[in-house]
Amino acid sequence: MENGIKEKNIDLDSSIKVKITQTSHVQPKKKIGRRECQLITFDLPYLGFFYNQKLLIYKANSDDFEEIVKKLKEGMSAVLEEFYQLAGKLGRDDDGVFKVMYDDDMDGVEVLDAIVEVNHDGVMVSVDELSSKDEFTVMKDLVPYNGILNLEGLQRPLLAIQFTKLRDGLAIGLAFNHAVLDGSATWHFMSSWAELCNGAQSISKLPVLDRVKVRPTRVSLEIPDAPPQPDLIAAAAAAPKLREKLFKFSGAAIEKIKAAHNDVGPTNGTTAPAGPPFSTFQALSSHLWRAVTEARELKPEEPTVFTIFADCRKRVDPPMPESYFGNLIQAIFTGTAAGLLLGHPPEFAAGMVKAAIGAHDNVAIDKRCKEWEDKPIIFQYKDAGMNCVAVGSSPRFKVYDVDFGFGKPERVRSGANNRFDGMVYLYPEKDGEKGIDVEISLETKAMDNLERDKKFLMDGEVV
Repeated sequence: MENGIKEKNIDLDSSIKVKITQTSHVQPKKKIGRRECQLITFDLPYLGFFYNQKLLIYKANSDDFEEIVKKLKEGMSAVLEEFYQLAGKLGRDDDGVFKVMYDDDMDGVEVLDAIVEVNHDGVMVSVDELSSKDEFTVMKDLVPYNGILNLEGLQRPLLAIQFTKLRDGLAIGLAFNHAVLDGSATWHFMSSWAELCNGAQSISKLPVLDRVKVRPTRVSLEIPDAPPQPDLIAAAAAAPKLREKLFKFSGAAIEKIKAAHNDVGPTNGTTAPAGPPFSTFQALSSHLWRAVTEARELKPEEPTVFTIFADCRKRVDPPMPESYFGNLIQAIFTGTAAGLLLGHPPEFAAGMVKAAIGAHDNVAIDKRCKEWEDKPIIFQYKDAGMNCVAVGSSPRFKVYDVDFGFGKPERVRSGANNRFDGMVYLYPEKDGEKGIDVEISLETKAMDNLERDKKFLMDGEVV
């Protein structure tokens, strides 16, 4: 580890500040040598996105903060022996093909130690106070690399972590380079790290690091080494103001939504391309899509798109194991006019989602890949579709099982990066029941409307 000291005050809001007290780097515990791995068609489109951020908030004895962080860094060093790509950087070969590079002389993972300073009442913020916040803005600087593009992985570490001391616990903020891994790989890494911190001699599921097994096509990209940050900043300043909010759907609420979508006649006048039975995801997707569309007050003829960033590990041929490390997701789209969406019963929207997911087989995946390889573009938010609702993450990810030896997290959230109008993140309910936490980012007026929608909130069952 290379250690340095710096101090930096970061405003979280008018009364809370965080001080970065130490910056260090963690490398794999053993020497690995030089390794390279080509980025493939599933990885490259995300170079224009920002680092993918996660925040986990834990209760712990604050007097043990330094010892806990030491243990976490030791576990990190051990887990990087298998996940060494996260300790490397992006590179390009002479043909302009991007790759992940690792060598023992690289810095490794960037680690920040921090502390939440006392507020005007002389009190540090607590775990419960942070966990109860709906909007992420107040917490965004508990996570590193805000506003940092994945393309900057050419010069920066591919993973940055911030450990922040709270009054009665700690916050672990992480920023992963999204051009290197998706959600499934992220939580595989997190669970493996936790295993080693709990005393395991080795991780239970080794990552599959060879990406070209999925798709060997070499794609050359003409991208400037310096990211166009001023353009992004100007665009962000001109964009409509967004609000984000966490809605908690209990297991009972989820079951009611699912039953309402499935308790229909054979046709019920619905002309959707697929009928019941509808899964929990399909029913909840319909509920969200319809509610957001209504909250936006779209004209009947205006288009609206539902986008799913779907895991393709089991869809490609041959299928890849869950332990495949990299991006193996593709965006699945379906859409219609706002008037048609809201003029039909709820199962119409659920049927559209079901049909789109069902049609996305290996043939469709291969076709999409070939189209992109013939004319490669770097994804932007607008590519998610007009008036979109775009779903990322998954309630199947066992995010609340990430226990490093001092208990499970009290709250898991996505960071401020990669939020745009209509972006939705789904997480399982904390207590292991069948509830789902839904993080939504919307323009302010639409969010205000959504918060007043009794049908969406199921007359108080959703909080």
